Amino acid sequence: MENNEPKHKKKIEGLDQLSLGISIGVAILIGVGIGFGLKALFGQPWLLWLGVFWGVGAAVNNVYKAYKKQKALLDELAKDPRYQRSGKE
Repeated sequence: MENNEPKHKKKIEGLDQLSLGISIGVAILIGVGIGFGLKALFGQPWLLWLGVFWGVGAAVNNVYKAYKKQKALLDELAKDPRYQRSGKE
């Protein structure tokens, strides 16, 4: 029996899952950077908080996308006959 899956597929999937934490931090830092830049450019202190809000919003969006992706994978797994209840209990 020949396995047609790419050699490093499991490693790439694992790295994809680990990157969620990094993307949360990066999204918040980018938002803070944008807010700081807007504050420096326009002199309005509330623009810093707007950038923080955008960064946190982007981080929440990243978590939601990861959740949807993981849910789709688990739904596929639930359809696998190996994991179906047999009715014999």
